[in-house]
This record gives sequence, structure tokens and C-alpha cells, in this order.
Amino acid sequence: MKSLRKQLFFSSLLLIITFLLALSAGRIVLPLHTVLQFLGHLLHLSAAPSALATNVLFNLRLPRIIAAMLIGAGLAISGTAFQALFHNPLVSPDLLGVSNGAAVGAAGAILLGATSLKIQGFALLGGLLAVLGAVLIQRLLHTKANLTLVLAGIIMSGFMQAVLGLFKYMADPDEQLPTITYWQLGSLEKVTWDSLIPVLPALIISGALLIAFRWRLNVLLLDDTEIRTLGSHYQLDRALVILLATILTACSVCLSGTIGWIGLVIPHAARLLIGQNEAKVLPLAAVLGAIFLLLIDTLARSLSTGEIPLSILTGFIGTPLFVWLIFKKRVNIT
Repeated sequence: MKSLRKQLFFSSLLLIITFLLALSAGRIVLPLHTVLQFLGHLLHLSAAPSALATNVLFNLRLPRIIAAMLIGAGLAISGTAFQALFHNPLVSPDLLGVSNGAAVGAAGAILLGATSLKIQGFALLGGLLAVLGAVLIQRLLHTKANLTLVLAGIIMSGFMQAVLGLFKYMADPDEQLPTITYWQLGSLEKVTWDSLIPVLPALIISGALLIAFRWRLNVLLLDDTEIRTLGSHYQLDRALVILLATILTACSVCLSGTIGWIGLVIPHAARLLIGQNEAKVLPLAAVLGAIFLLLIDTLARSLSTGEIPLSILTGFIGTPLFVWLIFKKRVNIT
């Protein structure tokens, strides 16, 4: 088992290589020296490449590459945090209904004929309201148990799915319905600097705070009796993790639409590499999540003339990867 520092070094090196590959690949393939010249120009170290290459790299590829890395890292961080908080390795970031809530918000905005930026805002609001609804249901039941919050999340997810079904029924089948369906499948095709910059602070701050808070995740894995013995402020820690992970997930989903498997699979991959210490798992999962989604997005825009929805690729790749991870863990245990 390698140390966290070594794992982060090699995974960060792989992320840099993937970043350069993503800048180079696409419908217009740019040579590596052009990519390096462009990066040098951004750092005021060299002249700019051609106008076409600069436009493709700066306005089309760079914002979606940054979004892919942040969203991949964000979903992996949220998945790790939720799995630790709820003591369940099968938990994903949309446990409390944030993804379905965001889908309802986006669908409602599409029905109203909103612009892409407003659709993004409605999706963010819908995701946050869904989680707020789950928390309120738990409060109405007068219990603070994790299981009750999980059940409340299932209730909100079911309700949001029903609302989403109603919106699809109401949608224009020629224009609005395909847009809603495509949004649900996930894509970074419409990410621009204008859509990325408004949510960039929330993505970075919530992710950084969760990473800084990672040492408390091991405490949250203990049972209530042990936590009280240690004198930990369990409810405050729990609320903070839920709040930060929800903001991180909602900001990610509002940019990309629904993307499956990352928040479920990547934490397990990190644990396989570094062990069960959540304080070490979380930062490694962030880097692995960034690599994974960046590779997926590069494939999505390179394999065909049209954009392949991200959830299709994450499903095809994530499913066998998850099976392999389970097999590896079983082999290691036995």
C-alpha cells in the first residue's frame, strides 16, 4: 500500500497528461506543440498560436475541461463524504434527491423557454430545494437518525421523479422533450466561461472545505456511543458534511446534467489504492474523479461527429469497473 503522497504525485501526473490530451483531442486535433504554445501564451511565456487554435482552445475546450475536472472531483468528494457519513459503501451523491431536484428545475426552465444560464440557475435551485425537503421531512418525523434522512431522500427523489414525468408529458415533443432528455443524460457541450464562472466559487470553496474537514470523516464512521465518548459535536459535523456535499453536488449537476457512477465508483477505487482511512481517501478520490470525467468527456466529443451523453459512457465504463473493484476487494479480503 503506497503512501498518500506518492499516490497523489502519480495521480496528479496522470491528471496533467490527461489535461494535455483533452486540449489536443477533439473534432479538430491540435498537435501537442500548439497546446504547449497556447499554455505558454496564457502564462505570458510565448507568442499565441494561430487565431483558430487560440479560439478553439480558449473558448471551446478550456472551460469544459476545467468544468470536467471540477465536476469529476466534486462528485467523487461528495460520494466519499456521503458513504462515510451514512456508513454505506453503496451511497452516491444524489442520495438526498439533489439530482432529481436539479432535473425538475432544469425541465421547468426549459418549459418556460429560459436561456441556458437560467436553466443552470433553476437546476441549482431545484437540487437545493429537494435536499431541503428531505431534511424537513426528517424534522417532521422528530428523529435525527441517518436512516430516516435516507428514507426522506428516497421520498423526495420519488416525488421529484413524478414532477419530472409531468413536465415531460407537458413538454413539446419536437423541441422541449429532447432537450430535457438530453440534459438528464449529462453533457458539457454547452459549458462556457459565462456558465462556469458563476458557480466556480461555490464548487471550489465547498470542495476545499470538505477536503479540509476530511479528518472528521473517520469520526463520523464511529457509532453514536463512541462519538459521545470522544466529545465530538456529531450533529454539527453531520450537518456541515451534508451542506457542503449538497452544494458541491448541486453545483456540479447544474453545469453538466445528471452523471452517474462517478460518486459511487471513484471512492472505492481510491480505497483500493490507499486503504480505508477516509482522510486519505477523499483527496485521492478528488484527483481520480477529475481524471475519470475528463477522460469520459474527451471520449464523448471525440468518438463521433455528435456529442455522446456522458451518462452513457460513464455507465458503460463505470459498471464493469465497479464489478472489477468489488472483485479486487473480495480477493484482497479472502
